Amino acid sequence: MRGTNIGTPEPLQRESRGCVVRSVRNGLFRLLAIAIASVLVGPSWLHAQRSSPSEYEVKAAYLYDFGKFVTWPANAATGDGFPICVLGEDPFGATFDATIAGENINGKKVVVNRIAKPQEAVSCRILFISASEEKQLKDILSTLDKTSVLTVSDISQFTRRGGMIQFVIDANRVRFEVNVATAQRAGLTLSSQLLKVAINVRRDSQTGD
Repeated sequence: MRGTNIGTPEPLQRESRGCVVRSVRNGLFRLLAIAIASVLVGPSWLHAQRSSPSEYEVKAAYLYDFGKFVTWPANAATGDGFPICVLGEDPFGATFDATIAGENINGKKVVVNRIAKPQEAVSCRILFISASEEKQLKDILSTLDKTSVLTVSDISQFTRRGGMIQFVIDANRVRFEVNVATAQRAGLTLSSQLLKVAINVRRDSQTGD
């Protein structure tokens, strides 16, 4: 749910939104760094106000932070940039670019990419799979099975169906759960700090449709 700033010039809206998003992103990073699971940042998106980040501003900030708490294998996608991608209909809009485009992870500039086919995701470090792709989820994950792409989504039962990190709404806040077994099978190592913040950690590789 996204609020609007009626009567505020567009450049000022962008500047204000950018300040809020940077604050959320920095707050999430600090919390992940010290692994305080009980006091996650992220105001209720159901009661979002003008000065509060929206659901997808918080999720965009999380996508950036995930990159700092995951270790990729040496043979992962290489290049000068750190691609974070969205597959399918983009629920973030300009929020995605305002939140993470131009930031750096491990010395690599974050690049935001929207892609239409799962085959294009092989060059991504992090892939957000939109809810619009739920019917094709099994095929998408199968395509990525031999890659080292961190898969993230808010599709229901995502971690049970073979995904790695799933966004959930818990007590009106954006939280996440992880499937460690799926990530490890792809050669990814999730920081213990990240796991402490997750509301649920799956350690089995069993998946379902």
